[in-house]
Amino acid sequence: MKTTKDIIKSTKPKQKYKIKNWGEYNQALIQRGSLTIWIPEDLEKCWQGKGKYGYSDQAIEIMLVLKARFRLPLRAVVGFARSVLNVSIPDYSTLSRRAGKLEIKLKKRIKETVGTNLDSSGLKVFGEGEWKVKIHGKSQRRTWTKIHIAIDDDGEIRAVVTTPNNVHDSETIDDILKQEEARVEVFRGDGAYDGAPVYMSLAGREVPKICIPPRKYARIRIHGNNHSPPYLRDENLRAIRKTSRKRWKIESGYHRRSLVENTMFRFKTILGERLCFRKRASQRAEVLTKCNILNVFHSLGMPESFVATT
Repeated sequence: MKTTKDIIKSTKPKQKYKIKNWGEYNQALIQRGSLTIWIPEDLEKCWQGKGKYGYSDQAIEIMLVLKARFRLPLRAVVGFARSVLNVSIPDYSTLSRRAGKLEIKLKKRIKETVGTNLDSSGLKVFGEGEWKVKIHGKSQRRTWTKIHIAIDDDGEIRAVVTTPNNVHDSETIDDILKQEEARVEVFRGDGAYDGAPVYMSLAGREVPKICIPPRKYARIRIHGNNHSPPYLRDENLRAIRKTSRKRWKIESGYHRRSLVENTMFRFKTILGERLCFRKRASQRAEVLTKCNILNVFHSLGMPESFVATT
C-alpha cells in the first residue's frame, strides 16, 4: 500500500531543461545534413591501391562513411558514390570483402586528462523486428553484437570495443583502457563493472576516483586497522553506509554516467540499430566508422542545457 510520501514522490513534476546555446546548436544540426564534399586534386592518386588491391584503404573507408551516414545498403552506396565522385567506384562485393581488413582508428582529440564513462548496448545483426517478437515471440535466429563505448565527460567517444552478446561487460575493461592515452581522472560504470578484476585494472592505471555502485550485500574487504592503501570500493561502500546509496550517487557524480546512455541513443537514432556485416572484423569497422561520424557531429556543436526555473 502506497503511503502519502510515496504518492507525493510519484507526482513530483519532472525537471525541465532549456538550451542556452540554441543558435550555435541549431547551425550544428543543419551542418550534420550537409552534402558538401571537398574533392582534392590528387583524389585519383589517393584512391588507387597498392599491390593486389585496386583501391586504397582510404577509398574503402570513404565508401563506408557514406554508407553509414546515409544508411544505405552496399549496392545503393555504390550508385550514390558514382553520382558524386568522378573516380572509379569499387563494387559492393569489394566493399564487403575489404571492410574486415581495414584498420580504422577512432578519431578523437588529444587530451591530458579524461573522465571515462563506460556502458554497453546491443546492435541487431539479423532476426525479427521488435513488433514480430512482441506478437510471436523470439526465434533462435535472432543475433546481436554488443558494443562497449567509453566517452569523456564532454560526450566525445574515446574507446570502442565490439564483442559477441555473451561477453560480460567487465571483461572488456582492459581493451577499453588500452585505447585511452590520456590520464583517467575518474571512472564511472554501472553495477556490471563491480568486481575485483575491474578495480585491479583501474588500479594499474592509477585512477584516483571510481564510481561503481557496490552490490547490495557487499562487504568491506580491507578494514581500517590494515596498513595497506585504501581500497576504493570499500571507500564507496563506507560512504553509502554513512548516508544512502541515492545520496552517494549524487555526491560522487555517478549520474554523469547517463551521458554514455545518451550516446547509445544517439548512435541508434542517427545511424541505426542494425549492423549490415556478418563477420566480426567487418562489424568492428562498421561500428568504428559510425563512432567517428558521431565524433564529427560532436565537434560541430552540442547543446548546453540548464534547468529551467518556473
